[in-house]
Amino acid sequence: MDASRFAHRGNALRHGRVSEPNRAYLLTSVTYNRQALFQDWRLARMVVAEMRCLHEQQAARSLAWVIMPDHLHWLVQLESMPLPRLMLQLKSRSAIAINKARNDSGRVWQKGFHDHALRQEEDLAATARYIVANPLRAGLVKRIGDYPHWDAIWL
Repeated sequence: MDASRFAHRGNALRHGRVSEPNRAYLLTSVTYNRQALFQDWRLARMVVAEMRCLHEQQAARSLAWVIMPDHLHWLVQLESMPLPRLMLQLKSRSAIAINKARNDSGRVWQKGFHDHALRQEEDLAATARYIVANPLRAGLVKRIGDYPHWDAIWL
């Protein structure tokens, strides 16, 4: 297959991205080169602090999240901030804090992010359960409650 077809399609998806206030989105972002940065508890909590800050600023309402060793899943309901700006702020602020803590200046996150706008028929609580069960499915813990980096408004 022609690789240029995929490049065009990827750009078309980015340009077609829509941010709708009050809509729920499942967001995923991956660390640069899939480094397992968040095995370090302190670094994972820095991402959590930035998510909470955005929540408190009413940029987005956090519904559920899990921080895996090399990526993040975040279920949010958009409020005042468009999707690209929300993720830019999360990733840039957390990268600054993480680099400061590690006395480093390298990249923390891969470029871009994946988003999935939930349809009305998709169950938010079921999506949240799926998100927080990631560590269990990955074999990191035997019980969800044993994993330290997750939360959901329903639990």
